[in-house]
Amino acid sequence: MALLFAFSTAGDAANGLLFGWDIATVQKWALIYLGVSSLAFVVVWILGAIRRQ
Repeated sequence: MALLFAFSTAGDAANGLLFGWDIATVQKWALIYLGVSSLAFVVVWILGAIRRQ
């Protein structure tokens, strides 16, 4: 029988998190990571454009 890996709500996913993590904590840190990595990308892009001139 195939294992179905799909969730209809965030609450469904929360039941299967490793280490007993809370879904709100995972979502918060994922957004922080995405924000910091996006900011780093923009900084590197701008510094590259400045150095090219």
